[in-house]
Amino acid sequence: MDLVVNRLNKSQGAIGFHHGAIGFHFVLQQSRVCIGNSRATQLVSCGSKDVYRLGLAAPDVIATGGDLIAGAFQKSTKSIPLVVITEDLVDAGFVASMARPGANITGISLMSPQLDGKRQDILIEAVPGAHRIAALVDSNVSTSQHLKTLEQSARMQGKELFVIRAVNAGDIRAAVKDAIAHGASGLNVLGSPMLHLNRHVIIDQAAALHLPAIFQWPETAEEGGLLGYGPGFVELFRQRAAMVAKILRGTKPSDLPVEQPSTFKLVVNLKSAKAIGLKIPESFLARADEVIE
Repeated sequence: MDLVVNRLNKSQGAIGFHHGAIGFHFVLQQSRVCIGNSRATQLVSCGSKDVYRLGLAAPDVIATGGDLIAGAFQKSTKSIPLVVITEDLVDAGFVASMARPGANITGISLMSPQLDGKRQDILIEAVPGAHRIAALVDSNVSTSQHLKTLEQSARMQGKELFVIRAVNAGDIRAAVKDAIAHGASGLNVLGSPMLHLNRHVIIDQAAALHLPAIFQWPETAEEGGLLGYGPGFVELFRQRAAMVAKILRGTKPSDLPVEQPSTFKLVVNLKSAKAIGLKIPESFLARADEVIE
């Protein structure tokens, strides 16, 4: 049988994703669950239309990410174990609880609602003169309660939050322009597979408009984004691989508690800051995990 690792789009395979995939395979090799000809691994690129085909291949495990693809796999099979990474497995309804997922699915919750708030705080600290902050939202995943919490947090710090929405990639450029039109001096790109896949559009548009922006993944700052805060791809993929190994050894997904990222990294790209004329406080730079100069 094959172990199928799914990714949403080839553009996801930049610096972080490539290294993450290598880490994933390394952990499986070290665990000795994929040794020999009887069990191999595949890294495939697919969309929703390919879900049925992959299900027919009857792999031992399907490892995937993102709410839309994970939901499609969950609907297509009740028997193949699924190890997924999504913004919030419980709130999205994929699992019954963190401790007892139930059914054939488990994985890693990215804690996106909490981390979106943390990133907002970081952005405010990096751009202390900003009185209005914009939140770029994927309308397919963000909830009204989540946005209300962000608005309340901004208000408590004497800031105003303006929400801009994108349903798909075609909405992004206009949405970022809308942030400037409404006086935003900073942009918080909320956790979302769609927004991550289109991160270079956001990076370029924010730079052109001299709009400081923070992103979900630290690797995005390495690709030219101003700020990135969150778990790293390599650590996250290794963590998922360890869960996959447990299932391949016989643990049922329903008995494997949902995990969360354990390490987080703040990366600041000073090249990007200089390009938009932003002076970041030295006290902020001192506590960054990585500063790109």
